[in-house]
Amino acid sequence: MANTKSAEKRNRQAEKRRASNKAAKSHLKSSLKSARAGAAETKGDAAKDILTVGFSKIDKAAKKGVIKKNTANRYKSRLAKAAKAAAK
Repeated sequence: MANTKSAEKRNRQAEKRRASNKAAKSHLKSSLKSARAGAAETKGDAAKDILTVGFSKIDKAAKKGVIKKNTANRYKSRLAKAAKAAAK
């Protein structure tokens, strides 16, 4: 338990951030799952559009600090690889 007013405030702030990050990470995982499924089903320009949306969601999460930059790059690489394999 926090002993000072400032420590109590810090706990409140940390709890808000934790909830926000958890929601953002959950949203990212859901959008990645749908992007992977969409990339596997579609071909051509539609697949490119799905990749673009997926990349955008990943980049936004990295920009907000929900995931690290290298993690974002790894996710994008794997998504592109999956889309390329599905296109064959």
